[in-house]
Amino acid sequence: MRIAVAGGGPGGLFFATLIRRADPSIEVTVFERNRAEDTFGFGVVFSDRTLAAIDEADPVLREALDEHGRHWDEIEVRLKGERIRCGGNGMAAVARRTLLTLMQERARGAGAELRFSTEVSLDDLTGYDLVIAADGTGSRIREELAPSLDVQIETATAKFIWFGTAYLFDGLTFVHERGPDGVFAVHGYPISDTVSTFIVETDEESWRRAGLDEFDTTQPPGVSDMVSKEYLEKLFADQIDGHQLLTNNSRWANFRTRRTRRWHTLAPRPVAFLGDAVHTAHFSVGSGTKMAMEDAIALAQAVAAHPGNLATALAAYEDAAQPSVRKIQDSARPSLAWWEHFGRYHDVFDPWQFGYHFLTRSITDARLGRRAPDFIDASHRAWRDRHGAEPLETPFEHPRWAAPGRLLRIAYDAAGVPATAEGTHALTLSPHQTTGPWGALLTAPDDESGLPELREQLSRLAALPEPERPVLTAIHGGTPLTRTLACEQARMRDKLPALLIDPEADHDRALTTVLSGRADLVGVPA
Repeated sequence: MRIAVAGGGPGGLFFATLIRRADPSIEVTVFERNRAEDTFGFGVVFSDRTLAAIDEADPVLREALDEHGRHWDEIEVRLKGERIRCGGNGMAAVARRTLLTLMQERARGAGAELRFSTEVSLDDLTGYDLVIAADGTGSRIREELAPSLDVQIETATAKFIWFGTAYLFDGLTFVHERGPDGVFAVHGYPISDTVSTFIVETDEESWRRAGLDEFDTTQPPGVSDMVSKEYLEKLFADQIDGHQLLTNNSRWANFRTRRTRRWHTLAPRPVAFLGDAVHTAHFSVGSGTKMAMEDAIALAQAVAAHPGNLATALAAYEDAAQPSVRKIQDSARPSLAWWEHFGRYHDVFDPWQFGYHFLTRSITDARLGRRAPDFIDASHRAWRDRHGAEPLETPFEHPRWAAPGRLLRIAYDAAGVPATAEGTHALTLSPHQTTGPWGALLTAPDDESGLPELREQLSRLAALPEPERPVLTAIHGGTPLTRTLACEQARMRDKLPALLIDPEADHDRALTTVLSGRADLVGVPA
């Protein structure tokens, strides 16, 4: 069998190494559009929990991290002059150039042929039995076959740009600053003894006010946005001790989440896709390099297990690899949404609650507590110091209604719609104003495109005079993410207490919701 791999990144190189080791009779050629010494970006980061499968397949990544990378246990959040640390988050990072060099050596050692400065299309690969499209988010081969793959793309509203810096962070560090033009945040982490990755995110309004939207995006890859570099060096000068930022194709973009239903085709010829060519997850949760390498493991195992039967092999590959990718993408969406709204959180929360809100964006209080009990204890203590009770035992008080705690029982009507919430007396929940104290019942949309209409509803409620205003807004339906975003909009922007109705909430989930400030109360079926 002859296999062509389009793309000489970690995923393509790892597949070439593994399939050659599994079956040395297979001829493998890797085609990479860039030179061997070229790389875009600075470092790649992995959590300790995700390395086992990759290490079992080949220790190249572990060796790179141990010999050339940096390891840490704590995440640090910097906000308003404070630094909040959370342990139990073992991670390691290494320079992307270092990792690629080691993986190129590994692939050559296994007998793969590597051809650099060679961009290929399907028409260039007619003599191969199988084509592996590992050519990244801008995959040329994917675009040739896109109609048969069922590709869906979601574009985030937040802007991001990738730099490096000679300032060495202790570990994964998140820095948040409100400057004269708006809010900006940094994801920083060390990748060697001399360099850290430095990713900046901001919202579009801040980006435009700062005049960072003038870069000519039609320039070829490799040209960096020097105006943004200088602006961000000044903004974060105190946080990085005046060090300069390092550029490498550094330019602003909006993150695009790609979901693809089919990862292979058999006609016009067998093609299998892996890594960013078919799936992406926001870098705050998912490591694209890690996912591409795991794809390579599954694909090499499937091809080796079904010699001479590519249809069966490629179907087996999808069955093995897709579930874990979907899980990561699902967990990455709330994290990406957090970065789209972090300016609001920056302004509303004290540092301790901001840190807790951030670190529980994809995990509950109990799960985080198993990793970082000291951080959880400190967060609970901060709440008790302010309110005098544990979160769910804290009374809710309003001049026209009160509840002894923050976890409420909800009674439903015959149509299955929330009707009342328990408290000092039953509070009527209705989409329309009623006589006496009432809670405005609003339905969260099924996706985020419906949130602007709901925001208009909240604005109208907030504009009502007392005592016509609702005691609270009760949000039900929709998805967990849209319910949460609606509640945050109500309580943070419109100053309306928010009741999140979650039929599946247990004590842990309800506790996380209240302690994080995502809602004031949580409602469960009576």
